Amino acid sequence: MRPLFAALLFLAVSSCSSRPSVDAASVSRAGDFASGVDKGRLMSDVDALVASHREDTPLDCGLFPPTEIDTARRPVCNLTREKARQLVRARFESLGYTVSLHDTEDPRFPTSTVIAEVRGTERPDEVVVVGAHYDAFFSGADDNSSGVAAMLEMARLASGKRFARTVRFLGFDLEELGLVSSTRYIQAHPDERIIASVIFDCVGYKDPSPGAQQGLPGFPMPTTGDFIAAIANEQSRPRLEELYALNAQLGFGSVRGAVTPNDGTGPASGNLMRSDHAPFWLAGQSALFLTDTANFRNPHYHKDTDVPSTLDPDFLADVTRLSAAGLSFWAEGPLP
Repeated sequence: MRPLFAALLFLAVSSCSSRPSVDAASVSRAGDFASGVDKGRLMSDVDALVASHREDTPLDCGLFPPTEIDTARRPVCNLTREKARQLVRARFESLGYTVSLHDTEDPRFPTSTVIAEVRGTERPDEVVVVGAHYDAFFSGADDNSSGVAAMLEMARLASGKRFARTVRFLGFDLEELGLVSSTRYIQAHPDERIIASVIFDCVGYKDPSPGAQQGLPGFPMPTTGDFIAAIANEQSRPRLEELYALNAQLGFGSVRGAVTPNDGTGPASGNLMRSDHAPFWLAGQSALFLTDTANFRNPHYHKDTDVPSTLDPDFLADVTRLSAAGLSFWAEGPLP
């Protein structure tokens, strides 16, 4: 997750009290699909991703001006991605996916978005996206091996299944340097009909201790870090409300929703557009940003102490189950 340059986390927190109705059959199907999430597999993937970062060679510090090197929030000399990308591709292929890449050549920062999808059987041109960035500072357990592991687990559940809409999994590159590959991907696909997107970034850290959750006084945020934040703009508000409605029926943990005005830009844009959902918003596409709030909760953010033992496996599993339920609901499947 990219660093913040101001203190505000939420512009507005919504209880989504006017939840849309979700029919019982869709809820049951979503719950059955989500029940397949395996906590052990999630943590195994986190461990493998962390190992890939530890074994990798960081980007050359010579690519950066001296003012950008080893700052408190952006330790660029410790950024790795190559082995994690290889792992994501290999995991997709092991699940039976035909993997494609959206590669962008650049003299300084070439990128590669890793793509796997289940083609929709009824409305294939309507797409549900699940995305997470695989680049990381240091070991990157929460930021963002937790998000990549959630994506891979959902890909495992979807493999070989049939959905009315296309389900697409996207492993993004160089989020930490400015949402680089997600921006390039969206710019290269301007006419896609994206019905819903879930973008993961830091989804495995929980601390229920009073005072563990930081925020801005005057905003209705709890002081305990035991919830997942789901952030939407106006375009994406219906998806947030549907996620709330599903969770009300299925009970996959505590969710706090934030809805930004309009497309999400404005005075607080640095706080509300800090990950790979932002290019979707700017392109007028729907996207939900799921996060444990990173440095507003996790003291290991962008440090060498961001390791698997600091994560909460049950919390990560619940976030993945909730997201899998959303995928099932929006993609309308799995079908018989």
